[in-house]
Amino acid sequence: MITDVSKYKTIYEGGIGEFIMKKSRFIATVHPVEAEEAAIEFIDEMNKKYWDASHNCYAYVIGTINPIMRCSDDGEPSQTAGKPMLDVLLSHELTNLLVVVTRYFGGTLLGTGGLVKAYQSAVIEGLNNSRIITKELGIRLQMLTDYSHIGKIQYYIGQETLPVLSSEYTDSVKLELMIPFNQYNSFVKKITDLTSGSVNLQKKEQAYFTMIDDEVYLF
Repeated sequence: MITDVSKYKTIYEGGIGEFIMKKSRFIATVHPVEAEEAAIEFIDEMNKKYWDASHNCYAYVIGTINPIMRCSDDGEPSQTAGKPMLDVLLSHELTNLLVVVTRYFGGTLLGTGGLVKAYQSAVIEGLNNSRIITKELGIRLQMLTDYSHIGKIQYYIGQETLPVLSSEYTDSVKLELMIPFNQYNSFVKKITDLTSGSVNLQKKEQAYFTMIDDEVYLF
């Protein structure tokens, strides 16, 4: 479960994974969702896409505080599909995602233990083929300083590996940064000390952010 809502794991891009057991084929489709209505709509899409499948089981988690958690066995024996699938999502501490596992029956009964293993293995394969990210709550900060301090500031920013949104060099230097929420006060104090209070800091909006391929994405 998520214990710190200032930072949580989710998926940026969903993926598809497949697991085969005794000729039964299990296809996991992982999809990002941020509202239950979107989850229900996607489940309906999967039911139409895989209309000829034996089962379309699902599990989803939405939200960080008191998250919505739902799952369905879709006709499989109770507790052998949806709940084990949900357990995988929770064990990975993920939210705002849905997974549908489609089963094509291979002619051999797998038993309850076999079903649990197959559905969980399919979910893991789907997650392995998805892009998992961490979204962190941050504060966008605009900084205006002269050139005499920029070296020390950039060195400190580099040490802390803080995302730089933009930089502008004219008669002075203007930087825009994303500062993790829990580091904001200490960052402001450090920059104030480094520049003897001569830097101009403007606090902007709060947003969640992540780094993807060295690019900053705000949400």
